[in-house]
Amino acid sequence: MKFLSFVRRGQPGFGVVSGDGVIDLTGRLDPQVRSLRKAIELGVLDRAEALIARGPGLRMSDLTLLPVIPDPDKILCIGLNYESHRAETRRLDNAYPTLFARYADSQIAHGQHLLRPRVSDRLDYEGELAVIIGKGGRYIPAQEAMAHVAGYACYNDGTVRDWQRHTHQFMPGKTFPGTGAFGPVMVDAAAIPDYRKLRIVTQVNSETVQDATLDQLIFPIEELIAYCSSFTPLQPGDVILTGTPGGVGDRRDPPCYLQPGDVVSVEIAGVGHLVNPVAAES
Repeated sequence: MKFLSFVRRGQPGFGVVSGDGVIDLTGRLDPQVRSLRKAIELGVLDRAEALIARGPGLRMSDLTLLPVIPDPDKILCIGLNYESHRAETRRLDNAYPTLFARYADSQIAHGQHLLRPRVSDRLDYEGELAVIIGKGGRYIPAQEAMAHVAGYACYNDGTVRDWQRHTHQFMPGKTFPGTGAFGPVMVDAAAIPDYRKLRIVTQVNSETVQDATLDQLIFPIEELIAYCSSFTPLQPGDVILTGTPGGVGDRRDPPCYLQPGDVVSVEIAGVGHLVNPVAAES
C-alpha cells in the first residue's frame, strides 16, 4: 500500500492511494488518528486494506500534498554511505556512519519548489531512499531492525554546499528551508521484500546524474537502525535518510549547481517518483 499526507480544504490529513485516486483515512482507521505519523505509532495502517475495495473517494487534484511525514520527531541523515560518493569527496573510510540532522520545517512535498537560498548559489541535489520507522526502540539489534521499518519513500536531501563547509559541523548546509523534498508516498515495508534490489536514479532536467542500487550501501539499513538506536531512542515516524550515490553536482568538473527553472527528479522503482522544480528564494 502507498500512503500520503495532504491538506484538503485547509485541513491536514492522510490517505492511501487507490488507482488514480486517494482514499481519505483521516479519522477512519481510528477516531484519534488524523495523521500518518499517528497511524504508524498506533499500528493501524493495516486496516486501510479493507477500505481500498470501496474505491477512491478523492482525486489527486483535490489535494495539496505534504511531505510524507510532515512532523517527524527526528530526521537522521547518513552521509558518505555509497563508495562512489565517498570516493568523489576524497574522504577517508570510516568505521562508523557519518551522521547529521535535518529539521522538519526544512521539508517540502512532491511538486513543490526546491528553494535556492538568497545567501548562496550552490544548491545541490542528493537523491536518497528514506526509511520511516514503524516500531520505535532503543538498542535495536541489527538482526531485528527490519521489523522496525514502517515503509520507504524517495527523498532529495538538498545541500547548500558552501554553508556545509563553513565549519567541520556541516549541518547548516543541510537544513535550509525548502531543501528537503520528501514523497510523494510512503510504500509499506511489506511491499518491498528486499530493499537491496531497489534502483535509485536522480535526474536534472531529464539528464541522469545519479544511478545506483541499494545493495551498494556501505552501511546497510539494518546497521543504520542498530547504530542510531544506540545513541537515541527511535520513535514511530522517525526518518532515516540512507545516503546519496556518487554524481552530485558539487563534485562534477565544472561543478553543476541547481538553477531556478531546473527540475529535479528522484525515482526508486517500486517506491515512487519525486519531482520538484527549483526556484530562487524570494
